[in-house]
Amino acid sequence: MDFTLKALSPLDGRYKRHTDVLSAYFSEFGLISYRVNIEVEYFIALSETGITNLTGIGTKEKKMIREIVQNFSEHDALRIKKIEKTTNHDVKAVEYFLKEKFSSLGLKSQSEFIHFGLTSQDINNTAIPLSLREFHFEQFIPNISNLIDTLKNQSQEWCGITILARTHGQAASPTRLGKEWEVFIARLEAQINLMKTIPFSSKFGGATGNFNAHFAAYPDTDWHDFAEKFCSNFGLSRSYPTTQIEHYDNLAAYFDSVKRINTILIDLSRDIWTYISMDYFKQQIVDGEVGSSAMPHKVNPIDFENAEGNLGIANSFLQHLSLKLPISRLQRDLTDSTVLRNIGVPFGHGLIAVNNLQKGLNKLIVNKQKINQDLDNNWAVVAEAIQTILRREGYPKPYEALKDLTRTNKGISKETIFNFIETLNVPQLVKDELNLLSPHNFVGR
Repeated sequence: MDFTLKALSPLDGRYKRHTDVLSAYFSEFGLISYRVNIEVEYFIALSETGITNLTGIGTKEKKMIREIVQNFSEHDALRIKKIEKTTNHDVKAVEYFLKEKFSSLGLKSQSEFIHFGLTSQDINNTAIPLSLREFHFEQFIPNISNLIDTLKNQSQEWCGITILARTHGQAASPTRLGKEWEVFIARLEAQINLMKTIPFSSKFGGATGNFNAHFAAYPDTDWHDFAEKFCSNFGLSRSYPTTQIEHYDNLAAYFDSVKRINTILIDLSRDIWTYISMDYFKQQIVDGEVGSSAMPHKVNPIDFENAEGNLGIANSFLQHLSLKLPISRLQRDLTDSTVLRNIGVPFGHGLIAVNNLQKGLNKLIVNKQKINQDLDNNWAVVAEAIQTILRREGYPKPYEALKDLTRTNKGISKETIFNFIETLNVPQLVKDELNLLSPHNFVGR
């Protein structure tokens, strides 16, 4: 049995080939392994504070303890899930699992310092931002950067192709196809630069954020300084002061930033879809593919439609995450816990979208014949250039003259424009200048 056929979500079913790479960050196994890592590193950090109970933890012991993380397996995760059936508490199950491991390593007497003085959210609110940070640098940025590189290559290749612009869906002053790609490149790069200003924040401060238990047990230790250094070792910025949980404001900012990038990609998908519908692009035909079950001639822009749909789903999740997570009753309610388990969902749909955009972009073939035909059929667009030059020359009411010409004559052609120019009371040198204008060269710089 192919279990993807019975998957409830298409992320783990139909699109599993796209999303498998995200399992290490956002699956239940991924979350458990990140929790184990935080607990282990916390124990080691405690041992380095000079606590007398942990003076026996040396280089050899640290190596053995870290091997629990390095060798963490599906079997280990299942053991934790089995413990959770008894505890009905996922983080406590990790603590008990590690105590078992410590006993097998001969460290039972030190095992009570696993999870010492912590609350669950010290682990969750460090493990989850760490998983997100690693996803960001290992998957999100490389995938978006590859997409931008594809756009840059096409922009350079198509920099000399003039196309008829469309404002309000109407023929407008021409532009360059490559330049229109540059618009999306600039927008995406601007958002990525904004993302760099958003820290990946963690909460580490005990039951209600004040290290109450830590200071009660060891009042001479600067536990806030300890926490700052501990979080920074993971590349995380410690939030302080906090309640029992991270306040998630920076996380919300990150989700909103991803949402803006997704919105730009929706805009790109719709523009390309429209260009395909205008026949400005053909698509490479893949042997065996079917465009329509009824119409054999069709090659549908399915890659861009798929991307748009998945980006929309991603944004709906990101919107909820960024609106809900920063809100918690008093020092803590549990609504963030179940919501945080869905972080991988929008990134899964986003990855599917980016993969489809890459696929679709690589299938595009510019149809210069159709593009040039549209330019030749729309000589009226040079009216803007003519009236502007006439303004320069002090010609009376040039806008009105061109308005009358272009709105009262059906089918403005090259000859219509040239005949109009001949009627103008301007020097021949200006007429010669106007006669050089065409929809193909009126593109600015």
